[in-house]
Amino acid sequence: MTAAHTVRYSKYIRPISIFLDLLVISFLCLFFFRELKINFIYYFLYQTITWGVIAFFVKFYEIFRFTTPVEIASKLVKQSVLFLLVIIAFFPFSKQSIFSGKAIVSFVFYSFVLITIFKILLFYYLKKYRIITGSNYRNAVIVGYTPEAIRLKELFEDRNDYGYRFLGYFSNKKTHPEILGKIEDLKSFVIDNEVDEIYCSLNELSNEKLKDLVDFTDENKKVIKFIPDSKEIFSKNLRIDYYEMFPVLSLKKTILHEPSTKIFKRIFDIVFALIVIVGLLSWLVPILAILIKLESKGSIFFKQGRPGLDEKEFFCYKFRSMKMNETTEREASKNDPRVTKIGKFMRKTSMDELPQFLNVLLGDMSVVGPRPHLWSQNKAYGNRIKKYMVRHYVKPGITGLAQVKGFRGEIETDEDMINRIKFDVFYIENWSLILDIKIIVQTVINIYIGEDKAY
Repeated sequence: MTAAHTVRYSKYIRPISIFLDLLVISFLCLFFFRELKINFIYYFLYQTITWGVIAFFVKFYEIFRFTTPVEIASKLVKQSVLFLLVIIAFFPFSKQSIFSGKAIVSFVFYSFVLITIFKILLFYYLKKYRIITGSNYRNAVIVGYTPEAIRLKELFEDRNDYGYRFLGYFSNKKTHPEILGKIEDLKSFVIDNEVDEIYCSLNELSNEKLKDLVDFTDENKKVIKFIPDSKEIFSKNLRIDYYEMFPVLSLKKTILHEPSTKIFKRIFDIVFALIVIVGLLSWLVPILAILIKLESKGSIFFKQGRPGLDEKEFFCYKFRSMKMNETTEREASKNDPRVTKIGKFMRKTSMDELPQFLNVLLGDMSVVGPRPHLWSQNKAYGNRIKKYMVRHYVKPGITGLAQVKGFRGEIETDEDMINRIKFDVFYIENWSLILDIKIIVQTVINIYIGEDKAY
Protein backbone atom coordinates (compact mmCIF):
# COMPACT_ATOMS: atom_id res chain seq x y z
CA MET A 1 0.00 0.00 0.00
CA THR A 2 1.19 3.51 -0.76
CA ALA A 3 1.80 6.14 1.86
CA ALA A 4 -1.15 8.11 0.48
CA HIS A 5 -3.53 5.48 1.75
CA THR A 6 -2.14 5.37 5.28
CA VAL A 7 -2.13 9.16 5.78
CA ARG A 8 -5.69 10.40 6.12
CA TYR A 9 -5.89 14.12 6.66
CA SER A 10 -9.69 13.99 6.83
CA LYS A 11 -9.45 12.83 10.46
CA TYR A 12 -8.20 16.34 11.28
CA ILE A 13 -11.15 18.06 9.59
CA ARG A 14 -13.52 17.77 12.57
CA PRO A 15 -11.09 19.03 15.25
CA ILE A 16 -9.95 21.84 12.95
CA SER A 17 -13.56 22.77 12.19
CA ILE A 18 -14.52 22.75 15.90
CA PHE A 19 -11.45 24.82 16.80
CA LEU A 20 -12.12 27.40 14.09
CA ASP A 21 -15.81 27.67 15.02
CA LEU A 22 -15.03 28.27 18.70
CA LEU A 23 -12.29 30.73 17.74
CA VAL A 24 -14.73 32.69 15.54
CA ILE A 25 -17.52 32.98 18.11
CA SER A 26 -15.04 33.81 20.89
CA PHE A 27 -13.34 36.57 18.90
CA LEU A 28 -16.57 38.09 17.55
CA CYS A 29 -18.31 38.12 20.94
CA LEU A 30 -15.41 40.24 22.28
CA PHE A 31 -15.94 42.63 19.38
CA PHE A 32 -19.74 42.91 19.42
CA PHE A 33 -20.32 42.57 23.18
CA ARG A 34 -17.51 44.87 24.35
CA GLU A 35 -19.98 47.53 25.55
CA LEU A 36 -22.62 45.22 27.05
CA LYS A 37 -20.86 44.92 30.44
CA ILE A 38 -21.06 41.12 30.60
CA ASN A 39 -18.78 38.89 32.67
CA PHE A 40 -16.78 37.37 29.82
CA ILE A 41 -15.47 34.46 31.92
CA TYR A 42 -19.00 33.24 32.68
CA TYR A 43 -20.16 34.09 29.17
CA PHE A 44 -17.34 32.16 27.45
CA LEU A 45 -18.11 29.10 29.59
CA TYR A 46 -21.84 29.40 28.82
CA GLN A 47 -21.23 29.97 25.11
CA THR A 48 -18.84 27.04 24.71
CA ILE A 49 -21.05 24.56 26.58
CA THR A 50 -24.25 25.58 24.79
CA TRP A 51 -22.50 25.51 21.41
CA GLY A 52 -21.37 21.95 22.10
CA VAL A 53 -24.79 20.82 23.33
CA ILE A 54 -26.57 22.28 20.28
CA ALA A 55 -23.97 20.77 17.93
CA PHE A 56 -24.54 17.38 19.55
CA PHE A 57 -28.30 17.40 18.98
CA VAL A 58 -28.11 19.01 15.54
CA LYS A 59 -25.24 16.67 14.56
CA PHE A 60 -23.47 19.77 13.29
CA TYR A 61 -20.09 18.10 12.88
CA GLU A 62 -21.37 14.87 11.33
CA ILE A 63 -20.27 15.72 7.82
CA PHE A 64 -18.95 12.88 5.71
CA ARG A 65 -17.44 12.54 2.27
CA PHE A 66 -20.89 11.77 0.80
CA THR A 67 -22.79 14.53 2.70
CA THR A 68 -24.63 16.84 0.29
CA PRO A 69 -24.41 20.66 0.31
CA VAL A 70 -28.15 20.78 1.12
CA GLU A 71 -27.56 18.75 4.31
CA ILE A 72 -24.69 21.04 5.30
CA ALA A 73 -26.88 24.11 4.76
CA SER A 74 -29.64 22.56 6.87
CA LYS A 75 -27.23 21.93 9.75
CA LEU A 76 -25.94 25.52 9.54
CA VAL A 77 -29.45 26.96 9.74
CA LYS A 78 -30.44 24.77 12.70
CA GLN A 79 -27.24 25.55 14.58
CA SER A 80 -27.51 29.31 13.97
CA VAL A 81 -31.18 29.62 15.02
CA LEU A 82 -30.75 27.59 18.22
CA PHE A 83 -27.50 29.36 19.07
CA LEU A 84 -29.21 32.74 18.66
CA LEU A 85 -31.93 31.68 21.10
CA VAL A 86 -29.50 30.48 23.79
CA ILE A 87 -27.43 33.68 23.49
CA ILE A 88 -30.57 35.76 24.00
CA ALA A 89 -31.42 33.57 27.01
CA PHE A 90 -28.12 34.47 28.70
CA PHE A 91 -28.93 38.14 29.32
CA PRO A 92 -31.98 37.87 31.62
CA PHE A 93 -29.80 35.91 34.08
CA SER A 94 -26.93 38.42 33.91
CA LYS A 95 -28.23 41.36 35.94
CA GLN A 96 -25.36 43.77 35.26
CA SER A 97 -25.25 43.20 31.50
CA ILE A 98 -26.95 45.40 28.93
CA PHE A 99 -29.24 43.68 26.43
CA SER A 100 -28.77 44.75 22.80
CA GLY A 101 -30.75 42.94 20.13
CA LYS A 102 -28.68 44.58 17.39
CA ALA A 103 -25.38 43.42 18.92
CA ILE A 104 -26.66 39.85 19.41
CA VAL A 105 -28.07 39.50 15.89
CA SER A 106 -24.92 41.02 14.37
CA PHE A 107 -22.75 38.68 16.43
CA VAL A 108 -24.66 35.54 15.37
CA PHE A 109 -24.97 36.68 11.73
CA TYR A 110 -21.29 37.45 11.21
CA SER A 111 -20.26 34.36 13.19
CA PHE A 112 -22.19 32.11 10.84
CA VAL A 113 -21.02 33.92 7.74
CA LEU A 114 -17.41 33.16 8.73
CA ILE A 115 -18.23 29.63 9.95
CA THR A 116 -20.04 28.89 6.69
CA ILE A 117 -17.07 30.12 4.66
CA PHE A 118 -14.63 28.01 6.68
CA LYS A 119 -16.85 24.93 6.46
CA ILE A 120 -17.31 25.25 2.68
CA LEU A 121 -13.59 25.80 2.16
CA LEU A 122 -12.68 22.76 4.27
CA PHE A 123 -15.34 20.60 2.61
CA TYR A 124 -14.39 21.45 -0.96
CA TYR A 125 -10.66 21.54 -0.31
CA LEU A 126 -10.80 17.93 0.83
CA LYS A 127 -12.78 16.93 -2.26
CA LYS A 128 -10.33 18.67 -4.61
CA TYR A 129 -7.38 17.28 -2.67
CA ARG A 130 -8.62 13.73 -3.29
CA ILE A 131 -9.18 14.34 -7.00
CA ILE A 132 -5.88 16.12 -7.71
CA THR A 133 -3.50 14.07 -5.55
CA GLY A 134 -5.30 10.73 -5.31
CA SER A 135 -4.59 10.84 -1.57
CA ASN A 136 -6.83 10.41 1.44
CA TYR A 137 -8.80 7.57 -0.12
CA ARG A 138 -10.41 4.45 1.31
CA ASN A 139 -10.03 1.01 -0.21
CA ALA A 140 -13.37 -0.67 -0.87
CA VAL A 141 -14.57 -4.08 -2.06
CA ILE A 142 -18.05 -5.33 -2.91
CA VAL A 143 -19.49 -8.72 -1.97
CA GLY A 144 -21.78 -9.81 -4.79
CA TYR A 145 -21.94 -9.10 -8.50
CA THR A 146 -25.41 -7.66 -9.09
CA PRO A 147 -26.75 -4.68 -11.08
CA GLU A 148 -26.82 -2.67 -7.83
CA ALA A 149 -23.23 -3.64 -7.04
CA ILE A 150 -22.11 -2.61 -10.54
CA ARG A 151 -23.90 0.75 -10.15
CA LEU A 152 -22.08 1.37 -6.88
CA LYS A 153 -18.73 0.52 -8.47
CA GLU A 154 -19.43 2.97 -11.30
CA LEU A 155 -20.33 5.64 -8.75
CA PHE A 156 -16.99 5.13 -6.97
CA GLU A 157 -15.17 5.58 -10.28
CA ASP A 158 -17.24 8.58 -11.46
CA ARG A 159 -17.09 10.48 -8.17
CA ASN A 160 -13.41 10.67 -7.33
CA ASP A 161 -14.19 13.40 -4.80
CA TYR A 162 -15.82 10.76 -2.56
CA GLY A 163 -12.34 9.35 -2.01
CA TYR A 164 -12.96 5.62 -2.60
CA ARG A 165 -10.66 3.23 -4.45
CA PHE A 166 -12.56 0.18 -5.68
CA LEU A 167 -10.44 -2.99 -5.60
CA GLY A 168 -12.90 -5.62 -6.87
CA TYR A 169 -15.82 -7.94 -6.26
CA PHE A 170 -16.18 -11.20 -4.34
CA SER A 171 -18.90 -13.61 -5.36
CA ASN A 172 -19.83 -17.30 -5.13
CA LYS A 173 -22.56 -17.06 -7.77
CA LYS A 174 -20.91 -15.49 -10.83
CA THR A 175 -17.61 -15.21 -12.68
CA HIS A 176 -16.14 -12.04 -14.13
CA PRO A 177 -12.61 -10.61 -14.57
CA GLU A 178 -13.28 -8.08 -11.82
CA ILE A 179 -14.33 -10.79 -9.35
CA LEU A 180 -11.27 -11.37 -7.18
CA GLY A 181 -12.44 -14.61 -5.59
CA LYS A 182 -15.03 -16.43 -3.56
CA ILE A 183 -16.57 -14.95 -0.41
CA GLU A 184 -14.36 -17.35 1.56
CA ASP A 185 -11.30 -15.49 0.18
CA LEU A 186 -12.58 -12.11 1.37
CA LYS A 187 -11.15 -12.03 4.91
CA SER A 188 -7.53 -12.68 3.95
CA PHE A 189 -7.78 -10.18 1.08
CA VAL A 190 -9.19 -7.50 3.39
CA ILE A 191 -6.30 -7.95 5.84
CA ASP A 192 -3.53 -8.25 3.24
CA ASN A 193 -4.69 -5.27 1.16
CA GLU A 194 -5.72 -2.91 3.97
CA VAL A 195 -9.33 -2.75 2.82
CA ASP A 196 -11.27 -0.12 4.76
CA GLU A 197 -14.89 -0.69 3.73
CA ILE A 198 -16.84 -3.78 2.65
CA TYR A 199 -20.09 -3.32 0.72
CA CYS A 200 -22.40 -6.32 0.72
CA SER A 201 -25.16 -7.24 -1.70
CA LEU A 202 -27.38 -9.11 0.73
CA ASN A 203 -28.75 -11.65 -1.73
CA GLU A 204 -25.26 -13.16 -1.91
CA LEU A 205 -25.05 -13.90 1.81
CA SER A 206 -26.80 -16.35 4.08
CA ASN A 207 -27.69 -15.12 7.55
CA GLU A 208 -24.86 -17.20 9.01
CA LYS A 209 -22.26 -15.74 6.62
CA LEU A 210 -23.60 -12.26 7.19
CA LYS A 211 -23.27 -12.58 10.97
CA ASP A 212 -19.77 -14.00 10.58
CA LEU A 213 -18.78 -11.09 8.35
CA VAL A 214 -20.18 -8.52 10.80
CA ASP A 215 -18.15 -10.17 13.61
CA PHE A 216 -15.05 -10.11 11.39
CA THR A 217 -15.38 -6.37 10.73
CA ASP A 218 -15.91 -5.70 14.45
CA GLU A 219 -12.77 -7.62 15.39
CA ASN A 220 -10.61 -6.02 12.69
CA LYS A 221 -11.97 -2.47 12.88
CA LYS A 222 -13.32 -2.46 9.33
CA VAL A 223 -16.48 -0.74 8.10
CA ILE A 224 -19.28 -2.87 6.67
CA LYS A 225 -22.15 -1.42 4.64
CA PHE A 226 -25.04 -2.99 2.77
CA ILE A 227 -26.56 -2.56 -0.67
CA PRO A 228 -30.33 -2.70 -0.04
CA ASP A 229 -32.46 -5.50 -1.41
CA SER A 230 -35.27 -7.70 -0.17
CA LYS A 231 -33.47 -9.10 2.88
CA GLU A 232 -33.52 -7.49 6.32
CA ILE A 233 -30.89 -7.34 9.03
CA PHE A 234 -32.15 -7.74 12.57
CA SER A 235 -28.86 -7.82 14.46
CA LYS A 236 -28.28 -4.05 14.68
CA ASN A 237 -29.89 -0.74 13.79
CA LEU A 238 -29.17 0.54 10.32
CA ARG A 239 -28.59 4.03 8.96
CA ILE A 240 -29.31 4.87 5.34
CA ASP A 241 -26.96 7.19 3.44
CA TYR A 242 -27.19 8.36 -0.15
CA TYR A 243 -24.24 8.52 -2.51
CA GLU A 244 -25.99 10.87 -4.94
CA MET A 245 -29.22 8.87 -5.52
CA PHE A 246 -27.68 5.49 -4.55
CA PRO A 247 -28.88 4.20 -1.14
CA VAL A 248 -26.35 2.44 1.11
CA LEU A 249 -27.10 0.90 4.50
CA SER A 250 -24.56 1.20 7.31
CA LEU A 251 -24.43 -0.26 10.79
CA LYS A 252 -24.97 2.67 13.12
CA LYS A 253 -21.94 3.68 15.14
CA THR A 254 -22.43 3.99 18.86
CA ILE A 255 -23.07 7.32 20.55
CA LEU A 256 -19.47 7.22 21.86
CA HIS A 257 -18.29 7.70 18.27
CA GLU A 258 -20.20 10.99 17.96
CA PRO A 259 -17.81 14.00 17.97
CA SER A 260 -20.04 15.91 20.42
CA THR A 261 -20.10 12.95 22.82
CA LYS A 262 -16.31 12.66 22.65
CA ILE A 263 -15.95 16.36 23.53
CA PHE A 264 -18.48 16.12 26.36
CA LYS A 265 -16.87 12.97 27.79
CA ARG A 266 -13.42 14.55 27.53
CA ILE A 267 -14.55 17.66 29.45
CA PHE A 268 -16.14 15.43 32.11
CA ASP A 269 -12.92 13.40 32.37
CA ILE A 270 -10.72 16.49 32.77
CA VAL A 271 -12.95 18.08 35.44
CA PHE A 272 -13.31 14.81 37.39
CA ALA A 273 -9.58 14.06 37.17
CA LEU A 274 -8.61 17.53 38.39
CA ILE A 275 -10.95 17.20 41.38
CA VAL A 276 -9.35 13.87 42.35
CA ILE A 277 -5.78 15.06 41.77
CA VAL A 278 -6.18 18.33 43.68
CA GLY A 279 -8.54 17.08 46.37
CA LEU A 280 -7.08 13.61 47.03
CA LEU A 281 -3.74 12.85 45.38
CA SER A 282 -2.16 16.15 46.47
CA TRP A 283 -1.97 14.94 50.07
CA LEU A 284 -2.23 11.16 49.60
CA VAL A 285 0.82 10.73 47.36
CA PRO A 286 3.41 11.80 50.01
CA ILE A 287 1.86 9.44 52.60
CA LEU A 288 1.78 6.43 50.25
CA ALA A 289 5.26 7.26 48.94
CA ILE A 290 6.70 6.96 52.47
CA LEU A 291 4.84 3.67 53.16
CA ILE A 292 5.90 2.13 49.83
CA LYS A 293 9.54 3.12 50.34
CA LEU A 294 9.62 1.86 53.94
CA GLU A 295 8.55 -1.65 52.92
CA SER A 296 10.53 -2.26 49.73
CA LYS A 297 13.14 -0.73 47.46
CA GLY A 298 12.20 0.72 44.12
CA SER A 299 10.18 3.51 42.60
CA ILE A 300 6.93 4.82 44.07
CA PHE A 301 5.12 4.56 40.76
CA PHE A 302 4.88 1.64 38.37
CA LYS A 303 4.30 2.21 34.68
CA GLN A 304 3.51 -0.41 32.08
CA GLY A 305 2.72 -0.35 28.37
CA ARG A 306 -0.93 -1.22 27.69
CA PRO A 307 -3.04 -1.26 24.52
CA GLY A 308 -5.31 1.78 24.40
CA LEU A 309 -7.58 3.47 21.86
CA ASP A 310 -7.22 1.81 18.43
CA GLU A 311 -4.76 -0.60 20.12
CA LYS A 312 -2.10 2.13 20.36
CA GLU A 313 0.27 1.66 23.27
CA PHE A 314 0.33 4.06 26.20
CA PHE A 315 2.01 3.90 29.62
CA CYS A 316 -0.48 3.11 32.38
CA TYR A 317 0.54 4.51 35.80
CA LYS A 318 -0.06 2.88 39.20
CA PHE A 319 1.32 3.07 42.71
CA ARG A 320 3.84 0.23 42.95
CA SER A 321 2.15 -2.57 44.89
CA MET A 322 4.68 -5.36 44.26
CA LYS A 323 8.30 -6.05 45.01
CA MET A 324 10.58 -5.35 42.08
CA ASN A 325 10.34 -8.37 39.73
CA GLU A 326 10.77 -9.48 36.13
CA THR A 327 7.27 -10.96 35.68
CA THR A 328 5.20 -7.81 35.18
CA GLU A 329 3.30 -9.32 32.22
CA ARG A 330 1.82 -11.94 34.54
CA GLU A 331 -1.35 -10.73 36.24
CA ALA A 332 -1.66 -10.84 40.00
CA SER A 333 -3.18 -13.95 41.57
CA LYS A 334 -4.59 -14.72 45.02
CA ASN A 335 -1.87 -14.67 47.72
CA ASP A 336 0.64 -13.51 45.09
CA PRO A 337 4.09 -13.46 46.79
CA ARG A 338 5.10 -10.43 44.71
CA VAL A 339 2.52 -8.19 46.41
CA THR A 340 3.75 -6.16 49.40
CA LYS A 341 1.74 -5.55 52.58
CA ILE A 342 0.94 -1.94 51.68
CA GLY A 343 0.39 -3.16 48.11
CA LYS A 344 -2.24 -5.63 49.31
CA PHE A 345 -4.10 -2.82 51.04
CA MET A 346 -3.88 -0.55 48.00
CA ARG A 347 -5.13 -3.30 45.69
CA LYS A 348 -8.00 -4.18 48.04
CA THR A 349 -9.15 -0.54 48.01
CA SER A 350 -8.15 0.09 44.33
CA MET A 351 -5.93 2.88 45.65
CA ASP A 352 -3.08 1.68 43.44
CA GLU A 353 -5.10 2.80 40.39
CA LEU A 354 -5.35 6.46 41.45
CA PRO A 355 -2.28 7.66 39.45
CA GLN A 356 -4.25 6.75 36.33
CA PHE A 357 -6.06 10.06 36.72
CA LEU A 358 -2.80 11.46 35.29
CA ASN A 359 -3.41 9.20 32.29
CA VAL A 360 -6.89 10.73 32.04
CA LEU A 361 -5.44 14.27 31.95
CA LEU A 362 -2.94 13.17 29.30
CA GLY A 363 -5.83 11.87 27.19
CA ASP A 364 -4.76 8.21 27.19
CA MET A 365 -7.63 7.03 29.41
CA SER A 366 -11.14 7.95 30.45
CA VAL A 367 -12.60 7.85 33.96
CA VAL A 368 -15.05 5.14 32.82
CA GLY A 369 -14.44 2.63 30.06
CA PRO A 370 -13.13 -0.88 29.42
CA ARG A 371 -10.15 -1.59 31.68
CA PRO A 372 -6.82 -1.70 29.80
CA HIS A 373 -5.61 -5.28 29.51
CA LEU A 374 -2.06 -6.59 29.44
CA TRP A 375 -0.52 -7.00 25.98
CA SER A 376 -0.21 -10.72 26.73
CA GLN A 377 -3.99 -10.91 27.26
CA ASN A 378 -4.60 -9.08 24.00
CA LYS A 379 -2.52 -11.64 22.14
CA ALA A 380 -4.07 -14.58 23.95
CA TYR A 381 -7.75 -13.59 23.58
CA GLY A 382 -7.86 -11.23 20.58
CA ASN A 383 -8.66 -13.97 18.08
CA ARG A 384 -10.35 -16.40 20.47
CA ILE A 385 -13.20 -14.31 21.82
CA LYS A 386 -15.68 -12.61 19.52
CA LYS A 387 -15.90 -8.82 19.78
CA TYR A 388 -12.77 -8.74 21.96
CA MET A 389 -11.21 -6.05 19.75
CA VAL A 390 -14.33 -3.86 19.96
CA ARG A 391 -13.09 -2.68 23.37
CA HIS A 392 -10.31 -0.77 21.55
CA TYR A 393 -12.85 1.44 19.79
CA VAL A 394 -12.91 3.71 22.88
CA LYS A 395 -10.39 4.88 25.47
CA PRO A 396 -9.75 2.46 28.34
CA GLY A 397 -11.12 3.49 31.73
CA ILE A 398 -9.98 3.60 35.35
CA THR A 399 -13.19 1.76 36.18
CA GLY A 400 -15.77 0.06 34.00
CA LEU A 401 -19.03 -1.83 33.86
CA ALA A 402 -17.31 -5.24 33.88
CA GLN A 403 -15.40 -4.30 37.05
CA VAL A 404 -18.43 -3.16 39.03
CA LYS A 405 -20.27 -6.32 37.96
CA GLY A 406 -17.54 -8.43 39.58
CA PHE A 407 -15.48 -9.36 36.52
CA ARG A 408 -12.12 -7.97 37.57
CA GLY A 409 -8.81 -9.38 38.70
CA GLU A 410 -7.34 -12.71 37.67
CA ILE A 411 -8.63 -14.45 34.53
CA GLU A 412 -8.87 -18.15 35.42
CA THR A 413 -11.05 -19.41 32.55
CA ASP A 414 -12.17 -18.21 29.12
CA GLU A 415 -15.60 -17.68 30.64
CA ASP A 416 -14.15 -14.96 32.90
CA MET A 417 -12.88 -13.05 29.87
CA ILE A 418 -16.08 -13.65 27.86
CA ASN A 419 -18.16 -12.11 30.65
CA ARG A 420 -15.78 -9.17 30.90
CA ILE A 421 -16.00 -8.54 27.14
CA LYS A 422 -19.79 -8.88 27.22
CA PHE A 423 -20.09 -6.02 29.70
CA ASP A 424 -17.42 -3.93 27.94
CA VAL A 425 -19.28 -4.18 24.63
CA PHE A 426 -22.62 -3.46 26.32
CA TYR A 427 -21.11 -0.29 27.81
CA ILE A 428 -19.76 0.87 24.44
CA GLU A 429 -23.05 0.25 22.64
CA ASN A 430 -25.30 1.70 25.38
CA TRP A 431 -23.28 4.58 26.84
CA SER A 432 -24.96 7.44 28.66
CA LEU A 433 -23.84 9.97 31.25
CA ILE A 434 -26.18 8.34 33.77
CA LEU A 435 -24.47 4.99 33.15
CA ASP A 436 -21.05 6.58 33.78
CA ILE A 437 -22.25 8.11 37.04
CA LYS A 438 -23.80 4.80 38.15
CA ILE A 439 -20.51 3.00 37.47
CA ILE A 440 -18.52 5.62 39.43
CA VAL A 441 -20.92 5.41 42.39
CA GLN A 442 -20.89 1.59 42.33
CA THR A 443 -17.08 1.65 42.21
CA VAL A 444 -16.97 3.73 45.40
CA ILE A 445 -19.48 1.38 47.07
CA ASN A 446 -17.44 -1.68 46.04
CA ILE A 447 -14.28 -0.13 47.48
CA TYR A 448 -16.09 0.44 50.77
CA ILE A 449 -17.62 -3.07 51.06
CA GLY A 450 -14.63 -4.85 49.51
CA GLU A 451 -14.37 -7.23 46.55
CA ASP A 452 -13.34 -10.88 46.53
CA LYS A 453 -11.16 -10.58 43.40
CA ALA A 454 -9.38 -7.37 44.43
CA TYR A 455 -5.92 -8.83 44.98
